[in-house]
Amino acid sequence: MSLNTDRLPVGKKKEVDLADAYSEPANFLEIEVRDSKTHEFGRKRFTDYEVKLNTNLPIFKKKELSVRRRYSDFEWLRNELERDSKVVVPSLPGKALNRLLPFRNDDGIFDPGFIEVRRQGLEVFINKIAGHPLAQNERSLHQFLQETVIDKNYTPGKMRPS
Repeated sequence: MSLNTDRLPVGKKKEVDLADAYSEPANFLEIEVRDSKTHEFGRKRFTDYEVKLNTNLPIFKKKELSVRRRYSDFEWLRNELERDSKVVVPSLPGKALNRLLPFRNDDGIFDPGFIEVRRQGLEVFINKIAGHPLAQNERSLHQFLQETVIDKNYTPGKMRPS
């Protein structure tokens, strides 16, 4: 058996237009988890994160906005997607129960290093979810990304492109 090593005919080269090379991509979805803040109310403390959305996908009503979310909000989203969607939902960064133990030499779950590692894990999680075409239709994802306050009594379902 002989192998054909002839070259395929090369057609006319397409000229590269710099306007095309630097123009906005046809479809994009960018989500950043950033600006962690720890809040203190008496003896209660919690950390939240800014979740910033920037997209031109038609399924999202708002194209640019930021909301603040706690770890428990990410847990809510994960639970909703596991219950109501056909999407394989990735795991969240761990709960870090050992960081809640007393007599530690650091600030536990409020330690800046831990908060940064968690932030990175949450960013990976939300980008995997939001990048999935089936998950983009889920109402829970839209609640999470586009509503200032999550209505946890919402009616689960699918979104339609606007």
